[in-house]
Amino acid sequence: MPKDSTTGLTRVELRILLTLLDGPLHGHAIKTEVRRRSDGEVELGPGTLYGAIDRLERRGYLTPDEPPRPPQTGRERRRRYVAITPRGVDAALAEVESVDRLLSFARAKMRAADLKGTP
Repeated sequence: MPKDSTTGLTRVELRILLTLLDGPLHGHAIKTEVRRRSDGEVELGPGTLYGAIDRLERRGYLTPDEPPRPPQTGRERRRRYVAITPRGVDAALAEVESVDRLLSFARAKMRAADLKGTP
């Protein structure tokens, strides 16, 4: 995915960071939340999801975390929780501000184009 940003975050990485602002989650829960928050438009495959999580951890934006309650089943014991770090919060904020500036510029250009009668 292209990195059109000041932070170098991809859209998937930004979505993951924004999802984790609510608290630590495991991979499948992140995937489910991203899908829900995008109204089903974004469906992360395992390679995309776990690759992004690994990159975010290497950059210091995520850190391993403990589950909110003791695991009850074998499947729950295998789940790896991650939490956003203060550095990750800063990166997400910087990226959101960058996207906001881009959208403001795009809206102004679109309004100007409309006023000139161009499609």
